[in-house]
Amino acid sequence: MKYRKLGATRLMVSEVGFGVWTVSTGWWGTVDESTGVRLLQEALGHGITLFDTADTYGEGLGETMLAKAFPKRRHDLVIATKVGYDFYTFQEREGHRERPQDFTPAFVRYACEQSLRRLRTEYIDLYQLHNPKMDALERDDLFALLDQLVREGKIRSFGVALGPDIGWKDEGLFAMAQRRVPAMQVIYSLLEPEPARAFFPQAEKHNTGLLARVPHASEVLTDKFSQVPAFPQGDHRALRRAQWLRQAFEKRQRLLFLAQGTGRTLAQAAIQFCLAQPTIGSVLPNITSREELLEYSRANEVPDLTPGELVRIDELLQHGFFQEQAGGRPAPEEAGSPAP
Repeated sequence: MKYRKLGATRLMVSEVGFGVWTVSTGWWGTVDESTGVRLLQEALGHGITLFDTADTYGEGLGETMLAKAFPKRRHDLVIATKVGYDFYTFQEREGHRERPQDFTPAFVRYACEQSLRRLRTEYIDLYQLHNPKMDALERDDLFALLDQLVREGKIRSFGVALGPDIGWKDEGLFAMAQRRVPAMQVIYSLLEPEPARAFFPQAEKHNTGLLARVPHASEVLTDKFSQVPAFPQGDHRALRRAQWLRQAFEKRQRLLFLAQGTGRTLAQAAIQFCLAQPTIGSVLPNITSREELLEYSRANEVPDLTPGELVRIDELLQHGFFQEQAGGRPAPEEAGSPAP
């Protein structure tokens, strides 16, 4: 495993991190709690030190699982969690419908204390606003509180985790330019490069460290599926439009050269594509099994993408994977699904 400094924070993060939502929400296939705890422990054994969760994942389960997995390893971890959804008041939830948000200073302070309690820790390494809309980012009192929590030692750094269907490009540019957030989490992959690519110049200018989630685009960029699968009801990927998935698998065919005879899998190449951007500190693939953990954690141990491969990728992105020439009519990119 290799490590990078995350933007203007003081955090050194593993280039491959662990998104705890996959083992605590049931939205990415079902993983029982004991299996999830073992995967978290094994991840640390493979050099993964960044664990990204949220207070709303499993109504606190994502945080308590980390406490259970690492009762005596706190200083070996970089724990990132999120705040913004009031699941304390609004516990009823229909499917994946978004809960009400609350970014008032009083609520954020209360939620921070609850996260600290569930994590059984005295500090949070990275405290992220969860899918904030522009009105939240414009609140001076909110960012004054975040600064105060840093001074109190309850959080080491803060940032934003952007949700594409909730707040995305404008919010990201504003957070970097106006709020100077030292860290920002975005969706970024070979199949969903926009609008994250628009963030890279600003991230470099303002020294904002980026975390890239879902690098495998609903597992299209892995060897799990060779054609559009039928996901079970309740699985997060079942929300993807059939048209998007069909086009994604057509694009996948044009990316297989990254794995054929290269000494790397397509999934590893997808992670390397993200890490080719120097402003990205860590990539958060969806890990639900030991096999995925081994494959993804070794993504920076296989041959790097070559300059020629990166040029070829850029050509595909610039030309929409040449889908028009293939007889299809490209639809606008659907920039992922919102995080839970």
